[in-house]
Amino acid sequence: MSTVKCRIKKDDKVKVIAGKEKGKMGKVLKVLHDKQRIIIENVNFVKRHTKPGGQTRQGGIIEKEAPIHRANVMLMCNKCINPARIKMQRLEDGRMVRACRKCGEIIDT
Repeated sequence: MSTVKCRIKKDDKVKVIAGKEKGKMGKVLKVLHDKQRIIIENVNFVKRHTKPGGQTRQGGIIEKEAPIHRANVMLMCNKCINPARIKMQRLEDGRMVRACRKCGEIIDT
């Protein structure tokens, strides 16, 4: 699989723009770069039937977040308070940071 750079990072606030979870917002818990998927807090819950075993003492139905494709989410801008496309911008000190395309606000801290 080709390696495509994902501009969404852990702890970013994102909004789902496509699929059954469309319109929901949440914080990114984990980014799976090799599969181009993202796990978002309280979005895309699935039920997992588990047996009692080593790690889990009690079996049963466990609900957890499932990964969602990175193309189905957009990063939220703090200034615009809207989902926005992002661009990479070089600062005076030479660092590359992410910035909102609508307002130009720098997203990285």
